Amino acid sequence: MADPLMYQGDHYVVLETGRPEMLMTAAELRQKLMAVLESRPAVGDPDLARLDTVADQVTYLLDRACELDLGPGQYLQWYLVRLEK
Repeated sequence: MADPLMYQGDHYVVLETGRPEMLMTAAELRQKLMAVLESRPAVGDPDLARLDTVADQVTYLLDRACELDLGPGQYLQWYLVRLEK
């Protein structure tokens, strides 16, 4: 079983088509995913389609995925990172 510490972090590294690498807080990434899903419903993803609200879809993605399919040649990926001083 994986150590729960692996899933705790402060920020996400976010990679998106045509944009430089970004560092986002969980709240910022949540807002970004909400905006993307509101503008492009995840019709092709059966796991997301079964969820009732965009907020539920975002929670699902943050808990179980690290990328969102935006179509051919486009990507949105995020990776949890822990920042330590």
